[in-house]
Amino acid sequence: MTESSLRTPAALRDSIAASVGAQIRSLRRAADLSSVELAKRAGLSNGMMSKIERGATSPSIQTLGAVAHALGVPMARLFADYGERRDCSYVKAGEGVRVVRRGARFGHEYQLLGHSLTGDLFVEPYRVVLTHEAIVYPAFQHTGVEFLFMLKGRMRYRYADRLYDVGPGDALLFDASAQHGPERLEKLPIVYLSVVVNLRT
Repeated sequence: MTESSLRTPAALRDSIAASVGAQIRSLRRAADLSSVELAKRAGLSNGMMSKIERGATSPSIQTLGAVAHALGVPMARLFADYGERRDCSYVKAGEGVRVVRRGARFGHEYQLLGHSLTGDLFVEPYRVVLTHEAIVYPAFQHTGVEFLFMLKGRMRYRYADRLYDVGPGDALLFDASAQHGPERLEKLPIVYLSVVVNLRT
């Protein structure tokens, strides 16, 4: 049972009101508006606007719509800071976990840079290094979508029946169910970021 599920309805209402109020105040200041100006634009009294920003009242959907319109933002933006943020993975430079994947036997070094903890998506970000010991292997094939961003070196990368000349700053995004992988190592060492995304089963 989560902490939020133990809150009373009144506590949840107050928490939402405080979060929305703080977001409105932040957006108002970013727009260089006074609370009086925002209240006038939204058709509200100064007192009501003050209560909303302080989280002292729970405004109606119509009122929030008027405030969002006055700020020039979608109403959903007012709720942007509300909710639990539980999924965070932090890895310091050089401290990624070395893992053995299929490419390891071809001299491809994988360093896992983080992992998703919750939600419907399973995300695996890797720093991949190919040195002089590495050999080409253009026949990787797995589920999910893969994003590749080249950091150093140069290679010819195969995806299905196409070849791409990939250098620093280049990116590929593809369905990983088709065969793919480096076909020719042009300039070593090669370093790239590979992010594989799958639906969690």
